[in-house]
Amino acid sequence: MRAGKSARNSVVITNLALLFLLAVAASTIGVRTYLMIQLPVIAIGGGIGLWLFYIQHQFEDVYWVRHGSWNPLSVALHGSSYFKLPKVLQWFTGNIGLHHIHHVRPTIPNYNLQQCYNEVPALQAVKAITLKASIRSLRLSLHDEKSKKLVGFSCVGNN
Repeated sequence: MRAGKSARNSVVITNLALLFLLAVAASTIGVRTYLMIQLPVIAIGGGIGLWLFYIQHQFEDVYWVRHGSWNPLSVALHGSSYFKLPKVLQWFTGNIGLHHIHHVRPTIPNYNLQQCYNEVPALQAVKAITLKASIRSLRLSLHDEKSKKLVGFSCVGNN
């Protein structure tokens, strides 16, 4: 609501355009067909988005400390992941796997993240997470403060 008139107008125009496209689709292919196309796309896209967000913050060697012990650079570099994706997936996701760079400097545009990674050795020193490692990370749900690691529920009571 505090945005300027231009920004509000842009949102209104975008919403009206989407409403128009929905009306055209509903009148040409029908609401049922439209939903049969859109709902799976939304579900799959949403699931992938949740997965990407999860893996960027929940992985095997993630850096977690209590707020009073925070080192902002360590949190940025080791508290968020470098999710090394195949080049085609890296392109489709807008370099989202270079998430540790985003946490170091959020103002770097996504199209410059790879160049930044290539030019700054400290960013290359971060351990990469592969697709295979990301699947293993699903079992990690709890932070063990003694070992300073994420662990699964199977570790509860084994210490």
